Formats: sequence, structure tokens, C-alpha cells
Amino acid sequence: MRTLISDTQLNRRRGRIVYRIVLCLVVGGFTLVFLGPLYWLVTGGLKTTQEVIQNPPTLFPHSVHFDTYGEAWSKMRMGRLLFNTLYYAFGALAFQLVFDVAAAYALSKLRPVLGNVILGMMLATLMIPSAVLIVPQYLTVLDLPLLHVNLVNTPWAIWLPTVANAFNIFLLKRFFDSVPDELLAAASVDGAGPLRTLWSIILPMSRPILGVVSIFAVVNVWKDFLWPLLVQTDPKNQTLNIGITSLSTGVPQNVVIAALAIASAPTVVFFLIFQRNIMAGLTAGSIKG
Repeated sequence: MRTLISDTQLNRRRGRIVYRIVLCLVVGGFTLVFLGPLYWLVTGGLKTTQEVIQNPPTLFPHSVHFDTYGEAWSKMRMGRLLFNTLYYAFGALAFQLVFDVAAAYALSKLRPVLGNVILGMMLATLMIPSAVLIVPQYLTVLDLPLLHVNLVNTPWAIWLPTVANAFNIFLLKRFFDSVPDELLAAASVDGAGPLRTLWSIILPMSRPILGVVSIFAVVNVWKDFLWPLLVQTDPKNQTLNIGITSLSTGVPQNVVIAALAIASAPTVVFFLIFQRNIMAGLTAGSIKG
């Protein structure tokens, strides 16, 4: 196997020293790039307003003010905004797990007529910029076809557009393709139908990819700004991003930063808990045999 540094060079004392120095610099640099903004966000909420806006900025707070986070929680109504966002995020997750898993299973194992054409049309939607879909999606939830129901200011306005996620369907289908057909044939011999096979065989084997889909579903709703701004005009139904933006007028800068840190904490914790599932799910099904 060819690498940037040969084994002969690594066996030399000078080669090992240079390798470790370069490795530490690269790892340290990437750590600063990724953790630097988070550190700046958390410490910004611990500073006074004058210290936050001063130039040049301070690396460490001159005096730590933990009460800023309590002030942000009460002034920005963080409890209500967090509940709304969690409600929308996990509702979207539930719908995606039901419908996207069913669609991927049908395309992978049931093989309907023109299944490849349908999959190709789904993947083609990934090439369309999301901003282009804003107007037709809004007109759809404003007057739902056939039912003629206005979904604005309801959770359905956020849940329904997230259900048909072509990327998640593609990930799930690729994983289901790696499941041996012999298992399904054995289940069929034992009398299990397609639904029973999905529930008892496919889903227990699909925990890694289901974890990845869950992370994507929650984070996509959590970070979205434009769509909730259009369909959730009632302040009682607003998400974190919209609520903090609308309530930040006249609020000190350090309080706004503290509110942003609180809003970012759940997604960071969610990622740290399920980080192993990301790589396990993305690489699952990529190697056969």
C-alpha cells in the first residue's frame, strides 16, 4: 500500500518526529476550525454586553456571568421555542421513518414496475435548488389539493414537505440492497409476508442506517429558517430560529448569544450520542460479500 510517507522513513527517528509534528499541527488546526466557533458562542454568553462588542475581542471573559443564560431563557421564551422545535423535529422524524422506509423497501425488494424510473425521478429532485420549491410548497400547504385545507400555522405544514426525502430514500434503498435475498426467501418459505419480513428481518438489521436518517431528519428541521418563517406566523408556534430572531430586538447582545448557545446545545448532544451511527450507516451496504 502506497502512502505519503513510506515505512522506511517512518522507521527513522527524524521521520517519526516530522510525522508526529505534522500530524499534531493538522489535527490541532482542524480542531480549532471546528470547535473555535462553539467556544466563541459559549463564552460570548458569559461576557458583559460591553465586552462582547468591544474591538479587539477578548479570548477569555474578564468576568463570568452565568446569569446571562437564565436571562436568555426567560426573555427569549426558550422553553416554549425548544418544545415547538422538538415537536416539529421528532414529528417529521416519525413520518420519514414510516414513509421513507416503506418506499425504499418497495424499490429495493418488492421491485415494482418502473421502479428504477421512479427512483431516478426522485434523485432528480435533489438537483433542484430548495429555494425554487418554496413558492409551490407554500401554495400547496395554503390550499391542500383535493382536501382544500389550509395547513398554515399547523404542524402539518412542516411535517408533510419533509416526508418525501429523496436522499434518505436513496440511503435506505442502498442499505436494503445489501440484505441477502436468501433471508427474504427463507422468511417467505416460513410464511412471512412482505410486511412481516420488513418488521422482523429488515428493520432489526437496519439500525445503523436508521440512526443516520434520524440524525438528518432532526437536524434538517432544527436548522431550517425560511420555511418555518413562512408557515408558522403565530408566535406561539414558532421554532427556535424564528423565535430568537423575532425576540432579539432590543435585547442585549450577550443575551442573544446565550440564547443561540442554548439553541445549539441539543443538536450537539444529539450528535455526540449518535455519532457512531453516522459513519456506520453511511458505509453500510457499500461492500458486498
